[in-house]
Amino acid sequence: MKKMFAAIDVGSYELCMKIFELGGKAGVKEIDCIRHRIDIGNDTFHTHMIGREKMDELCEILKGFRRVMETYRVNDYLAYGTSAFREIENAGVVLDRLERRTGIGITILSNSEQRFLEYKGAALKGGFEKYIQTGTVFVDIGGGSSQITLFDMGHLVTTVNLHLGTLRIRTKLRDMEPVYSDFETLISEIVMNELDYFKELYLGDIEVSNIIIIDDYLSAIMESYGKKPDAHITSGEYQSLMKALVLKTPYQIALKLHIPEDNASMLLPSAILVDRIINMTGAKDLYLPGVSLSDGIAYDYADRKKYIRPIHDFNNDSLSSAANIAAKYGSFDLIISKLTDAALIIYDATKKLHGMGARERMLLNIAAILRNVGKYVSLSVPAETSYAIIKDSEIMGISHKERVMIATIVSNSYPNNISYSTFRSEELDTEEEITVIKLTAILRTATGIAKNTAKTINDLSVQLKDKELIIKVISKDRMLLEKGLFSERTDTFIEVFGVTPKLLVVNKY
Repeated sequence: MKKMFAAIDVGSYELCMKIFELGGKAGVKEIDCIRHRIDIGNDTFHTHMIGREKMDELCEILKGFRRVMETYRVNDYLAYGTSAFREIENAGVVLDRLERRTGIGITILSNSEQRFLEYKGAALKGGFEKYIQTGTVFVDIGGGSSQITLFDMGHLVTTVNLHLGTLRIRTKLRDMEPVYSDFETLISEIVMNELDYFKELYLGDIEVSNIIIIDDYLSAIMESYGKKPDAHITSGEYQSLMKALVLKTPYQIALKLHIPEDNASMLLPSAILVDRIINMTGAKDLYLPGVSLSDGIAYDYADRKKYIRPIHDFNNDSLSSAANIAAKYGSFDLIISKLTDAALIIYDATKKLHGMGARERMLLNIAAILRNVGKYVSLSVPAETSYAIIKDSEIMGISHKERVMIATIVSNSYPNNISYSTFRSEELDTEEEITVIKLTAILRTATGIAKNTAKTINDLSVQLKDKELIIKVISKDRMLLEKGLFSERTDTFIEVFGVTPKLLVVNKY
């Protein structure tokens, strides 16, 4: 059955609503696109507030969107605010006022959530899988910041957020009041300050062949080449056009590319950023799939509601992202591998006890992968340092709140005795706290099994019998330390689930 869906992007520089038809052969079909220019970010990046005039204008635009949705008989919608809304100090008050005045509820996306949706839109549109089999830089250019994600051999290597958004760069230039002829030099210096760190810390020995770009303004460059069906141009083609663009004013660029002058002034920071990434990586090919956050919202909704069949394992990207963070802090070793296996086996064997699903299983998986990252900083207080590292690390597809949950699980997996007050956070509601407690209980139990890299576990099985959870380990080692200290790690599990884990070691020489 087909369904009408609206995806609303409340961005830093404009509002965009796309109407989609979901279902049928196409799966996701765009029906209409409405855009309104409103420079919210210029207010929030400077004052961390939205002025009264901007608020009134924003409400009128959203009311217009509501009328369009009624005309199309939209069945469901999602509206998201991005970097401009993340900067607002009284965001809760602003969102309440907007919903009361317009009838449209807006959710603020964390940076990682926003980038994941845009990336998902590009990945599901087609062509993506082919590119990431070799070294590929995925560049998502926003108004407040840009996300650079590195892929190689079909897997995510790392993802980094840089304060290189088009609106933020343009605002910096306005503050400097330069002559137009200096724009390229100034933008280049702003961009390279950030890119040099990325190259030094993350690029390593990976040979980059492709750059995939998501941007609201560079599509004009594609159109100047006649809208190639695969949205592909070579780096040489791109840079030849760049040389001509940087010598022109926004008015001249607008005439050449047949775009509004405002768009031309936003295009230059994006174009220079991509040009410098080409120079940094030596990539030969560029792919512009032509998707926006609104497309990503629709594709994600269609994926979750089973209107389309996914062609890419997005959960694996989240796990790869976590594994690369662990490797960065020297903690992805044999113990973590054993710990991850043990935690997931216990989770799967106790579904009737905990009642959680696939998403919670992935949070546990990531918590196990990142469990020892804090030891890189401090062996004496690994709980505290692990918490800080995880909370402030970008993990593809994981929201800020989920990072808080993972960080809390990891920090509470360390102490011998824990207080339930340590699970409380202003950022988590009661249901989320309960989830954290359950996952912590499972991870703590798993840590009682994986203590030593020298111990070999040939097989691990878990069976729930009445009020006992029998964890059977087949090993050539006697595992005396694990058996002796196992009860110290099971207290939370007993309290939460009313079941006592028992460690049974079967020696097999």
